[in-house]
Amino acid sequence: MKRSHAIFAVSVFLAIAAGAGISADAVAHGMWSGFSGNPERGKEAIKRYGCGSCHVVPGIRDAHGRVGPKLEDFGEQIYVAGVLPNTPDNVVRWIMNPRDHSPRTAMPDLGVSKEDASDMAAYLLEK
Repeated sequence: MKRSHAIFAVSVFLAIAAGAGISADAVAHGMWSGFSGNPERGKEAIKRYGCGSCHVVPGIRDAHGRVGPKLEDFGEQIYVAGVLPNTPDNVVRWIMNPRDHSPRTAMPDLGVSKEDASDMAAYLLEK
């Protein structure tokens, strides 16, 4: 790829990220400022809700499901389920109500509370 094309591609990506509320610093360093989820509680919530029956979840024993996508390197993904920019708030929204964002998704509504969803998002985004 020519240098000018690469610069253009990066510029477009950063513009999209900025429009989605993702700062250039967050993109560069994977940091999400102002987010209060607790990753340790998130790990426990992921176990409690049985996420590993459908997903491979790093760091969680017996989380080897093959129904949904692997959740490895989740914080590096640009989109959640291909429909929402990958921000902490959007991850929380997705976990709480996946069919509100993608009506044909196989992911069920598990009745996840906002606090649990925030903690789960914190765990996933750091992996």
